[in-house]
Amino acid sequence: MSQERLQELEDNEAYASYQAELAFQKELNILRNDFYYQMIDSTGISLVDFMYRPLDTLSGDAYSVRKIDEHRTFYLLVDGMGKGVSASLTTITMTAFVNHLIDKMIEYESFSLGILIQEAISFIQPILLEDEVLSIDFIHFNTYFKELEYAKFSMPPFLLQDSDDVIHKVKSNNAPLSKWTEEYKVESINVQSIEKFLFYSDGIVENQIKDSPKETYAKYVEEDFKNSFTKEEFREKFFDKIAKQEDDLSLIFINPLPLNKDNLVAKKEFPTKLTVLEDANLWYEELLSSLELEPKSVIKTSLVFTELMMNAYEHGNLGIDSQKKHIYMESDQYFEKLQELEVDNNKKIGVEVYKLIEPHSTYVVTKICDEGEGFDTQILAQIFRNSKKFNGRGVFVSRKNSMGIYYNSKGNCVLYLTKI
Repeated sequence: MSQERLQELEDNEAYASYQAELAFQKELNILRNDFYYQMIDSTGISLVDFMYRPLDTLSGDAYSVRKIDEHRTFYLLVDGMGKGVSASLTTITMTAFVNHLIDKMIEYESFSLGILIQEAISFIQPILLEDEVLSIDFIHFNTYFKELEYAKFSMPPFLLQDSDDVIHKVKSNNAPLSKWTEEYKVESINVQSIEKFLFYSDGIVENQIKDSPKETYAKYVEEDFKNSFTKEEFREKFFDKIAKQEDDLSLIFINPLPLNKDNLVAKKEFPTKLTVLEDANLWYEELLSSLELEPKSVIKTSLVFTELMMNAYEHGNLGIDSQKKHIYMESDQYFEKLQELEVDNNKKIGVEVYKLIEPHSTYVVTKICDEGEGFDTQILAQIFRNSKKFNGRGVFVSRKNSMGIYYNSKGNCVLYLTKI
């Protein structure tokens, strides 16, 4: 092969790779997640976790999670027929339209699941090919009335775990959405007794099991869900069992976090002083050791504590944003500015540590709250897509060394989980 031909192929491959990366970034921009690393804190604390792993650059799966108001959330899961560009175009087009419609409904305070479904179907049907079908979940969750309203178009059953650890399956109430769909059902169920939720696409349950080509993960999904307190536990069980990823994977995992005085093991306030942070670290390490964490886990969890305490001190109570921090550091004024801003600063950093003993696992939950103005947690989406950037590095390190970090809606409280 000539050098010119080889260079031509390399150029084509580089261009294709560049275009694929742009397409994936566009796909991520279309997906909407109003709870990105954020807890639901309107009535108690609930954790909303996600797993989105396309098999190829362009995914046939898509999802959206939208906060309608203080008590209402909307969840969308879309699974296009087949794989490749055609399936991806359909799912992304549908998701983009639904998000646009929700934006308008939120703007005019007029959310209606019935109207949303009707308009979405009317929009997508002219786009669908004659033999094309679409699996989709429309889910509206009202935490105030404890009601789940839904329309399922040929998606795997919801799994709902109640307070007695019984798993309830909610099956599809509609056929796959097609160009010819005319009628559909919207139903609702009371979820007062439900403590844990799992919504997922069929890629989860259709994967083959290691060394058992005739078995799929459908055989294990209920038991693994039941025995998993967090999404991370469920994810570990899933990937331990499957041979390899065979399809796009999407899931939404919701579980409450029962933080109360019965499982509170320590509570302490610290002044906004840089010199105090070292004392706080020593106090925390001793506390972790008393809770029977292994030395390696103590080190990792203490690292998270150090990073998030520094964020509460620096960005929270002192109000130093990333731009100001860069300016101070480049001009070699950083520590001088910290001392200057500490003067007459009476704000506190509160720390609460809980120990949750679940049937199949035990967790230490640490909550850190500052008295700053908070921040929009949506910026974390950009931070985690480019972990090499300096801004937000502490949050990235914290996520990598814990079982999950979650901010409150204001952005001035964060909690993280450590599994014992």
